[in-house]
Amino acid sequence: MNTDSTVPVPPPGCPAHATGEPVPLYGSEFAADPQAYYEYMRHYGPTAPVELAPGVEATLVTDYSAALQLLQNASSFRKDSRRWRDFNDGVISPDSPVLPLLVYRPNCMFSDGAEHMRLRQAVTDSFARVDSHWLSESTERVSNYLIAQFSTRGSADLLNDYAKLLPLFVFNELFGCPAEIGDRVLFGISGIFDGVNAEKANEVLSQAVGELVALKRSRPGDDVTSWLMQHQAALTNEEMAHQLVLLLGAGAEPLRNLISNTLHLLLTDDRYAAGGLIEEAIDTTLWKNPPMANYAPHYPAADMEFAGQKLAAGDLVLVSFAAANTDPVLAASRHASSNRSHLAWSAGPHACPAKDPARLITVAAIENLFNRLPDVELAVPEDSLTWRPGPFNRALAALPARFHPVRAVRQQPDAQQQPGAAARSEQGGAPGRQDRGGLWSSFLSWWKA
Repeated sequence: MNTDSTVPVPPPGCPAHATGEPVPLYGSEFAADPQAYYEYMRHYGPTAPVELAPGVEATLVTDYSAALQLLQNASSFRKDSRRWRDFNDGVISPDSPVLPLLVYRPNCMFSDGAEHMRLRQAVTDSFARVDSHWLSESTERVSNYLIAQFSTRGSADLLNDYAKLLPLFVFNELFGCPAEIGDRVLFGISGIFDGVNAEKANEVLSQAVGELVALKRSRPGDDVTSWLMQHQAALTNEEMAHQLVLLLGAGAEPLRNLISNTLHLLLTDDRYAAGGLIEEAIDTTLWKNPPMANYAPHYPAADMEFAGQKLAAGDLVLVSFAAANTDPVLAASRHASSNRSHLAWSAGPHACPAKDPARLITVAAIENLFNRLPDVELAVPEDSLTWRPGPFNRALAALPARFHPVRAVRQQPDAQQQPGAAARSEQGGAPGRQDRGGLWSSFLSWWKA
């Protein structure tokens, strides 16, 4: 380690202080000021040793150029986590909280080569069939429903009452989930990412997705699930289930963070005039506060030297999108409002396949919120907001807001403009189950009222 006096001091509370130990990316201290940690880590060079959870060490790429080089080099860096040496050697505790987002699953995120191309093509082709006008209307419809639940109160938690639920509802509709299955999808995804009875939540989600696959095999509809099944990639039921868990889970969590982080910026920065310049606010958020701060796990295919650091085959290497985006050499790019060369969507063969739908949903969700609640403002001092701990996400714990109470207005959509609506109505829930009145069921009842 460089011992020059210009080396920055580790942030207060950082266990790496003066020890040379890996820098911890968990706990309230990191969540409160991650940029201080990234600034400190830069003194290691383009990469830094980090700890994702107790006993789980990795190399984090913090330099923009090095990150781009890694993400675009599929021959030297692989995604299949069955290569992870520490996990294979039993170094990692089986109950580590970071394992669910790192262990191998047979989907396009954890595959390489021809298998990755086959699985990813099915995803990109299926999303290409989504009509942007319909998706915008669907988002507005869900937005109206969620706002109606709190608009008369004059206050709301815009994270938990709005940003968290909206992507889940839109995805349920996009993937053609009938009421009872959709209720359990919401329960499963929320539990996994919130860490509330995560094992049970994962079990519920897996069962619900399995039932959705079986339902669509027998009665396909006009939805992404059916399009995936009909693709020439010929996904098996197991592949279908794992793709759906990836798309529903890995899509909903970052999207809720993007919506809430952008809302946070709009409500706390006068330059964005509380709801104006939404597109610019989204770009600023993706540059400076990306919803997935540190992820993109990769494994060197062989022993190598990368960015001045020796890596062994099977080492866990992650990319810090947040640190790379705030690389000092990119100052000019960040100030160019039209420049979208940030790495928030990742890059290379594993770049986010649904960034355009995600951006459309975010714009529609925020525009409709400010249209319906034009005087919405933060209800607490900005410095009292807290961020959820964890190495991967950049996510608020809550976003309290206030506004003048408004009367809820029922807006009946035109069923003829909603692809898949008739199919969902006819399919109903899983055979032999009764509607238990969950969140998705409530939305469908409101919609059909």
